[in-house]
Order: sequence, then C-alpha cells, then structure tokens
Amino acid sequence: MSYLLDANVFMSAKNLHYGLDFCPAFWDWLVHKGNSGSVFSIDKVADEIEAGQDELSDWARTHGPTLFRRTPPALAPQFTQVSTWATGQQYIPAAINTFLQTADFYLLAHALAGPHVVVTHEVPSNSPGRIKIPNACLGLDVRFMTPYQMLRTEQARFVLGAHA
Repeated sequence: MSYLLDANVFMSAKNLHYGLDFCPAFWDWLVHKGNSGSVFSIDKVADEIEAGQDELSDWARTHGPTLFRRTPPALAPQFTQVSTWATGQQYIPAAINTFLQTADFYLLAHALAGPHVVVTHEVPSNSPGRIKIPNACLGLDVRFMTPYQMLRTEQARFVLGAHA
C-alpha cells in the first residue's frame, strides 16, 4: 500500500504536533518511507508548500526528489475522470473551478492512477461551495484516511533515545 499526502499533512505537522524543531523523527520517518516508495506526495503539493517560504519549504526543497513526484502527461484519463465527477455534482461553479485549479485535483488523479490511499486532515462536508478531498474520494471510490490512521497502520514509532 502506498500513501499520497495532501499539503495539509505537512503544514499541520509543522505547525502543530510534529514541529521540525522538536519532532525530527516524524520527518525522518517521512523521508525513510519516501525512499521506500510507500509515502509520497506530488509536485503541486510541493508548490503549495514552497509558497510558505519557511522552514517547511526549506525541508521540502531538500527532500523534493524523493517525496514529491512530478505529474506525468499520462494522467490525462484520470484528470478527465476527476473533472467529470466534479462537474456532475451539486457544487456551485466557483467551487468546481477552484477545485480544478488546485493541488487536490491533481492529488485525486494520481490516486486513481496508483491506486494510492490519500492522506488528509480534511473531513467530508456537504457544502456546495467547496469540494473537499474526502467527498471526491468517496465519489471516485478512492480510499482516504487521516495522517494518524496512516501512522498507526504503518506502526510508526517515534521513541526518545537513551540520551533524552
């Protein structure tokens, strides 16, 4: 099984529970799993992270080739599938247009091509004003979970060393 991480996984980790300054084990785990090919994200997510111009964007630049995969032209059928789903729902036109221009759209296309499990902090919502990743996953039959579910499934352990 491979996991495809949304931008909010990285951003929330940095800002909340797994700060780069006090929980390096989380970030080392991501790199390790990225090297094995089981955890990754995409170039459009990297672009969102880069826009922050902070320590996370520095970290992403350093680990980019391993964790952030390029979007190949071969995903055209998946892009069509995602856009067809989005336009066939009850979302307002602005929500659809926004979705089709964000990393979320690309993330779903990659997930369909995988198949990969999408990892996000987002929760389903019935708002016609915004397409949420979990709603798109449910509509496209793509599996999704929270970062905590991923960490538990993968039995990640962030244990203090003997010199803590």
